[in-house]
Amino acid sequence: MSHQAGPPAKPADFRGTFARLLRRLFAERVVVWGIVAFGFIGTALSVVGPRILGHATDLVFDGFLSSRFPEGATKEEVVEQLRQQGDDRLAQLIGSVDLTPGRGIDFTALAWVLLGAVALYLVASLFTWFQGVLATTAVQRMVAGLRRDVEDQVHHVPLSYLDGQERGEILSRTTNDIDNVAQSLQQTLSQMLTSLLMVLGTLIMMLTISPLLTVIAVVTIPVAIVVTGQIMKRSQPQFIAQWTQTGRLNAHVEETFTGHEVVKVFGRRERAREEFDASNGALFDASFRAQFISGVIQPVMMFVSNLNYVLVAVIGGVRVASGTLSIGSVQAFIQYSRQFTQPLTQVAAMINLLQSGLASAERVFGLLDEPREPTEIDAREPVQPVRGRVVFDDVSFSYTDEPLIEHLSLVAEPGQTIAIVGPTGAGKTTLTNLLLRFYDLDAGRITLDGVDIAELRRADLRDQFGVVLQDTWLFSGTIGENIAYGAEDASPDDIARAAEAAHVDHFVRTLPDGYETRIDDDGGGVSAGQRQLLTIARAFLADPAILILDEATSSVDTRTETLVQEAMTRLRSGRTSFVVAHRLSTIRDADHIVVMEHGAIVEQGTHDELIEAGGAYQRLYAAQFAAPAS
Repeated sequence: MSHQAGPPAKPADFRGTFARLLRRLFAERVVVWGIVAFGFIGTALSVVGPRILGHATDLVFDGFLSSRFPEGATKEEVVEQLRQQGDDRLAQLIGSVDLTPGRGIDFTALAWVLLGAVALYLVASLFTWFQGVLATTAVQRMVAGLRRDVEDQVHHVPLSYLDGQERGEILSRTTNDIDNVAQSLQQTLSQMLTSLLMVLGTLIMMLTISPLLTVIAVVTIPVAIVVTGQIMKRSQPQFIAQWTQTGRLNAHVEETFTGHEVVKVFGRRERAREEFDASNGALFDASFRAQFISGVIQPVMMFVSNLNYVLVAVIGGVRVASGTLSIGSVQAFIQYSRQFTQPLTQVAAMINLLQSGLASAERVFGLLDEPREPTEIDAREPVQPVRGRVVFDDVSFSYTDEPLIEHLSLVAEPGQTIAIVGPTGAGKTTLTNLLLRFYDLDAGRITLDGVDIAELRRADLRDQFGVVLQDTWLFSGTIGENIAYGAEDASPDDIARAAEAAHVDHFVRTLPDGYETRIDDDGGGVSAGQRQLLTIARAFLADPAILILDEATSSVDTRTETLVQEAMTRLRSGRTSFVVAHRLSTIRDADHIVVMEHGAIVEQGTHDELIEAGGAYQRLYAAQFAAPAS
């Protein structure tokens, strides 16, 4: 259960992942264009606001200056009088403003301007709210589609891929990573669009006020962008490491919680805690580095913003004093300069969130890009009705480069019960996995009623099988729903008859809610043997053509095993059955017993024939029923 942290991996394709997310998002074209339209209108209205407020400032300033001069004189007379008095600077200032001597502040005009500004900002806020609603709709629809694709992908990847991955890692990709993608896009999508439009709009407005001040305001931005890009290159691998470590931690927690009884029984709580602390520490380090490095971006942008503010304020003040600009224009420009750098600062603050989301998206896309089981376009239909003649013809298979099964041949006639026995690792369960096409053969073929199963659709092939495994699987739901899992149209009477055949009906009826009793995925509230009986009842109800029983009675007591054996004998009647067993007492009546060692059949025959032969089966039987040494 140990998960050692490796060095952070460099993201495979930062831009490609972002582009892939955008393509998914643009599947909601109408909504996306609505986001753009509302964002454009809202931003355009917001951009006009400072110019209106600058006009209000000019009304106040011009009115205040006009009150200092006698009523009846013209502006030109006032300017000439000031020059004669030697006050050229004030004369130049008066000449640059709209001033009527003696008029004072026009409060009516000022009120209308301010009301217009309030109305403008109110409408802009309304459009921004609509934009946010549409952004939420687009993101949640996109993420819902992403979840559906991941769910579909998990059902179509080969079993070998799932066997090679930790369960907690897969769960982390399908839950935590997708949730992180949703959160990142939700918080950045509309804000980044608004920021882009705001930068563009304010840049245009600044150019209309003063090209010189505009150049001063933007001259430091390229430097900040270059610095931001360098920081992003260093922080993105840390975000990849962060979510990789999250998956490893989840895998450890899932393993520990699933096997908590074993952990306690063997006194491994301290060891489990140490492994958790190691994984948690690795996650802390990766998260800290990611947030610390990306967190440098915002202070850099704030420094640029403040530097621009100082330069604009100083040079703008000089131009007001020289009469080149009005004070309202300078005020509007300063506000625009803030609006220009503020979106950049906001984007910088969101970059770490966006990088985190892209790191998660990369992990999700990695799962989606895994090769699927081959498409079965030209697949045949099973021969109907299915008789159940199964032939293993010179079959070879290996999980790795080391061969496991080589040149194995076996024939199961219709209605026969084939028992497969042998030591652990002999390849017994592998044989049934090949029969169900969980894995494809390296060589040879398996036929069902003369048809190569590789030519059948996997779903059609598996529809012919009923399977009872040693590891019971139940889902959260009622007992009745669990039994009816393989036959969803079954009636309550059908469910009860299957339960009775599996000798579980009496137990179920003793429960307060009977077949409506709810159990969880671990079968909480029922014993291991009762869980096994429920899965056997499920196989009864499915009424398959072929049965696979992999240690199906391993968790039941001796008395119940006898009853189940009787029921399974009735169930196997007329059906081809493959029984994987360690308890040799359960397969004495099998029509054909196959003994496997190291992936090969070393003996086969009936129970009596194999005992009489005195070979591998006889040794297994003797070892199992030998009296303990005194």
